[in-house]
Amino acid sequence: MRYKHIFFDLDHTLWDFDKNAEETLQELYKTYELDELGVSCADTFIATYTKNNHELWTSYHEGKISKDQLRQTRFKKTFLDLGLSPEIIPALFEDDYVRICPTKTNLFPHVHETLSYLEERYSLHLISNGFLESTQMKVDLCGLERYFKTVVISENVGFNKPDRAIFDFALKGAGAQKEESLMVGDSLEADIRGALSYGMSAIYFNPGGKPKPEDVEVQVTQLYELMNLL
Repeated sequence: MRYKHIFFDLDHTLWDFDKNAEETLQELYKTYELDELGVSCADTFIATYTKNNHELWTSYHEGKISKDQLRQTRFKKTFLDLGLSPEIIPALFEDDYVRICPTKTNLFPHVHETLSYLEERYSLHLISNGFLESTQMKVDLCGLERYFKTVVISENVGFNKPDRAIFDFALKGAGAQKEESLMVGDSLEADIRGALSYGMSAIYFNPGGKPKPEDVEVQVTQLYELMNLL
């Protein structure tokens, strides 16, 4: 194969963001006794938060909002959407979520198996749009650090995927050329189209089996499929 370097996204690609968030929110629902505040169902709370969080992360990827705006908005909007009055929204909910969620260690199936296979054949790297402290904690606690020669976190770089600048930074740090590099990620805009427009190849990780867009040449629904492709 012509590839020498494979760049992975972290959240929603290796680290199962939704599963880890759900575990955290189930705990916080009980800790904060949200049923007493008028949030009658934990599942409804989690579904509302997930929708809001995904929309806000899209805006963050696109540079429309800052880290602080994302964190100040996602739970406040969720509580308001569920009918809570602003004065009874728990003030420390976001802080507790940010403290607890990165300690969760649920990965997508076959992560270690796939990365172990690939690291013997390629130089592996990580490019995350996440925040510095939480991203490093996820990587360390899940035992992922041993696979990656470089880890690029957007908060450090000052640019988010799909900005060309973060791909420039990542490839220079890896000593890699575009034509020998491959991006693997779940976000069509940030990971796949970001890499393709930069001139890299990309594989779309699509565990939900969403319809494959015409501009996406290769996709996998399970990470172990990468061992067959690569």
